[in-house]
Amino acid sequence: MPDQHSTLRAQRRAETQRTIQAHAIRLFTERGYDATTVTDVAEAAGVSPMTVYRHFPTKEDLVLVDRHGRLVAERIAASSASQPLVRRIGGALIDSAATLTSGGHGDDPAAGEQFLLARLRLMISTPALRARHLDNHYALQQAIVDALGGDATDPDAAFQAQAAAGACLAAMHTALVRWAEDDGRTELPGLIAKALAAAFGDDSVDRVGPEA
Repeated sequence: MPDQHSTLRAQRRAETQRTIQAHAIRLFTERGYDATTVTDVAEAAGVSPMTVYRHFPTKEDLVLVDRHGRLVAERIAASSASQPLVRRIGGALIDSAATLTSGGHGDDPAAGEQFLLARLRLMISTPALRARHLDNHYALQQAIVDALGGDATDPDAAFQAQAAAGACLAAMHTALVRWAEDDGRTELPGLIAKALAAAFGDDSVDRVGPEA
Protein backbone atom coordinates (compact mmCIF):
# COMPACT_ATOMS: atom_id res chain seq x y z
CA MET A 1 0.00 0.00 0.00
CA PRO A 2 2.78 2.52 0.67
CA ASP A 3 3.90 2.08 -2.95
CA GLN A 4 0.37 2.79 -4.16
CA HIS A 5 0.13 5.95 -2.05
CA SER A 6 3.51 7.05 -3.32
CA THR A 7 2.39 6.50 -6.92
CA LEU A 8 -0.82 8.47 -6.36
CA ARG A 9 1.13 11.34 -4.83
CA ALA A 10 3.49 11.37 -7.78
CA GLN A 11 0.56 11.37 -10.20
CA ARG A 12 -1.11 14.26 -8.38
CA ARG A 13 2.13 16.18 -8.30
CA ALA A 14 2.67 15.64 -12.03
CA GLU A 15 -0.92 16.72 -12.80
CA THR A 16 -0.55 19.87 -10.69
CA GLN A 17 2.71 20.67 -12.45
CA ARG A 18 1.12 20.20 -15.89
CA THR A 19 -1.83 22.42 -14.93
CA ILE A 20 0.38 25.22 -13.63
CA GLN A 21 2.64 25.12 -16.67
CA ALA A 22 -0.28 25.08 -19.10
CA HIS A 23 -1.72 28.23 -17.52
CA ALA A 24 1.73 29.85 -17.44
CA ILE A 25 2.36 29.25 -21.14
CA ARG A 26 -1.11 30.55 -22.00
CA LEU A 27 -0.66 33.73 -19.97
CA PHE A 28 2.87 34.35 -21.21
CA THR A 29 1.62 34.00 -24.78
CA GLU A 30 -1.42 36.23 -24.27
CA ARG A 31 0.11 38.96 -22.08
CA GLY A 32 3.82 38.63 -22.65
CA TYR A 33 6.42 36.95 -20.48
CA ASP A 34 7.63 40.09 -18.67
CA ALA A 35 4.11 41.40 -18.08
CA THR A 36 2.93 38.19 -16.38
CA THR A 37 3.83 37.50 -12.75
CA VAL A 38 4.06 34.24 -10.87
CA THR A 39 1.07 35.44 -8.83
CA ASP A 40 -0.91 35.78 -12.07
CA VAL A 41 -0.04 32.19 -12.94
CA ALA A 42 -0.99 30.96 -9.47
CA GLU A 43 -4.39 32.67 -9.62
CA ALA A 44 -5.11 31.23 -13.08
CA ALA A 45 -4.14 27.72 -11.95
CA GLY A 46 -6.11 27.98 -8.71
CA VAL A 47 -3.10 27.43 -6.46
CA SER A 48 -0.96 29.57 -4.18
CA PRO A 49 2.26 31.25 -5.36
CA MET A 50 4.09 29.01 -2.90
CA THR A 51 2.75 25.96 -4.72
CA VAL A 52 3.97 27.36 -8.02
CA TYR A 53 7.46 27.88 -6.59
CA ARG A 54 7.42 24.38 -5.11
CA HIS A 55 7.03 22.96 -8.61
CA PHE A 56 8.93 25.65 -10.50
CA PRO A 57 11.67 27.33 -8.41
CA THR A 58 12.08 30.20 -10.91
CA LYS A 59 9.81 31.99 -13.34
CA GLU A 60 11.96 30.76 -16.23
CA ASP A 61 11.32 27.16 -15.15
CA LEU A 62 7.63 27.64 -15.94
CA VAL A 63 8.63 27.61 -19.60
CA LEU A 64 11.80 25.55 -19.63
CA VAL A 65 10.94 22.54 -17.45
CA ASP A 66 9.98 19.54 -19.56
CA ARG A 67 10.49 15.79 -19.79
CA HIS A 68 12.45 15.85 -23.05
CA GLY A 69 15.77 14.97 -21.43
CA ARG A 70 14.31 11.97 -19.64
CA LEU A 71 12.64 10.68 -22.80
CA VAL A 72 15.82 11.05 -24.85
CA ALA A 73 17.96 9.36 -22.20
CA GLU A 74 15.51 6.44 -21.89
CA ARG A 75 15.52 5.85 -25.64
CA ILE A 76 19.31 6.04 -25.91
CA ALA A 77 19.73 3.61 -23.01
CA ALA A 78 17.34 1.19 -24.76
CA SER A 79 19.15 1.42 -28.11
CA SER A 80 21.82 -0.99 -29.29
CA ALA A 81 25.37 -0.03 -28.33
CA SER A 82 26.53 -1.51 -31.64
CA GLN A 83 24.92 1.35 -33.57
CA PRO A 84 26.90 4.47 -34.50
CA LEU A 85 26.62 7.30 -31.96
CA VAL A 86 24.81 9.64 -34.33
CA ARG A 87 22.20 7.01 -35.18
CA ARG A 88 21.58 6.25 -31.49
CA ILE A 89 21.28 9.91 -30.53
CA GLY A 90 19.36 10.96 -33.62
CA GLY A 91 16.88 8.12 -33.27
CA ALA A 92 16.24 9.09 -29.66
CA LEU A 93 15.68 12.73 -30.59
CA ILE A 94 13.23 11.78 -33.35
CA ASP A 95 11.33 9.28 -31.18
CA SER A 96 11.08 11.74 -28.29
CA ALA A 97 9.74 14.45 -30.59
CA ALA A 98 7.12 12.02 -31.87
CA THR A 99 6.04 11.23 -28.31
CA LEU A 100 5.81 14.87 -27.26
CA THR A 101 3.87 15.98 -30.35
CA SER A 102 1.45 13.05 -30.45
CA GLY A 103 0.04 13.11 -26.97
CA GLY A 104 2.72 14.71 -24.85
CA HIS A 105 0.20 17.13 -23.34
CA GLY A 106 -2.92 15.25 -22.37
CA ASP A 107 -4.70 13.06 -24.90
CA ASP A 108 -5.00 15.68 -27.65
CA PRO A 109 -2.09 15.61 -30.16
CA ALA A 110 -2.97 19.10 -31.42
CA ALA A 111 -2.84 20.42 -27.86
CA GLY A 112 0.58 18.81 -27.47
CA GLU A 113 1.90 20.46 -30.62
CA GLN A 114 0.44 23.86 -29.79
CA PHE A 115 1.87 23.69 -26.27
CA LEU A 116 5.34 22.88 -27.61
CA LEU A 117 5.09 25.59 -30.25
CA ALA A 118 4.12 28.20 -27.67
CA ARG A 119 7.01 27.18 -25.41
CA LEU A 120 9.46 27.27 -28.32
CA ARG A 121 8.31 30.72 -29.45
CA LEU A 122 8.74 32.04 -25.91
CA MET A 123 12.25 30.59 -25.68
CA ILE A 124 13.23 32.14 -29.00
CA SER A 125 11.71 35.59 -28.38
CA THR A 126 12.44 36.17 -24.67
CA PRO A 127 16.02 37.21 -23.80
CA ALA A 128 15.87 35.86 -20.22
CA LEU A 129 14.70 32.50 -21.52
CA ARG A 130 17.30 32.30 -24.29
CA ALA A 131 20.10 32.44 -21.72
CA ARG A 132 18.56 29.73 -19.56
CA HIS A 133 17.72 27.66 -22.63
CA LEU A 134 21.46 27.40 -23.33
CA ASP A 135 21.96 25.95 -19.85
CA ASN A 136 19.24 23.39 -20.61
CA HIS A 137 21.01 22.57 -23.87
CA TYR A 138 24.21 21.70 -22.03
CA ALA A 139 22.26 19.68 -19.47
CA LEU A 140 20.60 17.67 -22.25
CA GLN A 141 23.97 17.11 -23.90
CA GLN A 142 25.35 15.70 -20.66
CA ALA A 143 22.25 13.54 -20.15
CA ILE A 144 22.84 12.07 -23.61
CA VAL A 145 26.50 11.38 -22.86
CA ASP A 146 25.56 9.71 -19.56
CA ALA A 147 22.89 7.58 -21.27
CA LEU A 148 25.39 6.41 -23.88
CA GLY A 149 27.43 4.87 -21.09
CA GLY A 150 30.75 3.46 -22.17
CA ASP A 151 34.04 3.67 -20.37
CA ALA A 152 33.87 6.83 -18.27
CA THR A 153 37.65 6.64 -17.74
CA ASP A 154 38.37 6.88 -21.48
CA PRO A 155 38.78 10.60 -22.36
CA ASP A 156 38.65 9.91 -26.09
CA ALA A 157 35.35 8.00 -25.84
CA ALA A 158 33.86 10.76 -23.71
CA PHE A 159 35.01 13.38 -26.22
CA GLN A 160 33.45 11.47 -29.10
CA ALA A 161 30.16 11.17 -27.23
CA GLN A 162 30.12 14.86 -26.36
CA ALA A 163 30.93 15.85 -29.95
CA ALA A 164 28.23 13.59 -31.39
CA ALA A 165 25.65 14.80 -28.87
CA GLY A 166 26.48 18.46 -29.51
CA ALA A 167 26.29 18.04 -33.27
CA CYS A 168 22.97 16.19 -33.11
CA LEU A 169 21.48 18.82 -30.82
CA ALA A 170 22.61 21.57 -33.20
CA ALA A 171 20.76 19.81 -36.02
CA MET A 172 17.70 19.42 -33.82
CA HIS A 173 17.78 23.13 -32.92
CA THR A 174 17.76 24.01 -36.63
CA ALA A 175 14.70 21.78 -37.08
CA LEU A 176 12.95 23.35 -34.08
CA VAL A 177 13.47 26.88 -35.41
CA ARG A 178 12.12 25.86 -38.83
CA TRP A 179 9.16 24.16 -37.14
CA ALA A 180 8.34 27.36 -35.24
CA GLU A 181 8.70 29.48 -38.38
CA ASP A 182 6.42 27.05 -40.22
CA ASP A 183 3.85 27.35 -37.41
CA GLY A 184 3.97 23.62 -36.82
CA ARG A 185 2.56 22.74 -40.23
CA THR A 186 5.36 20.24 -40.85
CA GLU A 187 5.74 17.19 -38.62
CA LEU A 188 8.56 17.80 -36.15
CA PRO A 189 10.02 14.26 -36.13
CA GLY A 190 10.39 14.41 -39.91
CA LEU A 191 12.06 17.82 -39.74
CA ILE A 192 14.57 16.57 -37.16
CA ALA A 193 15.32 13.54 -39.35
CA LYS A 194 15.79 15.83 -42.34
CA ALA A 195 18.17 18.08 -40.41
CA LEU A 196 20.19 15.10 -39.17
CA ALA A 197 20.38 13.66 -42.69
CA ALA A 198 21.57 17.02 -44.03
CA ALA A 199 24.32 17.14 -41.41
CA PHE A 200 25.42 13.49 -41.34
CA GLY A 201 24.08 11.86 -44.50
CA ASP A 202 20.94 9.92 -45.36
CA ASP A 203 22.26 6.73 -43.79
CA SER A 204 22.58 8.37 -40.37
CA VAL A 205 18.86 8.20 -39.57
CA ASP A 206 15.84 6.07 -40.34
CA ARG A 207 13.42 7.57 -42.80
CA VAL A 208 10.59 9.38 -41.02
CA GLY A 209 7.55 10.66 -42.87
CA PRO A 210 7.47 12.87 -45.97
CA GLU A 211 10.05 15.34 -44.61
CA ALA A 212 12.77 12.78 -43.92
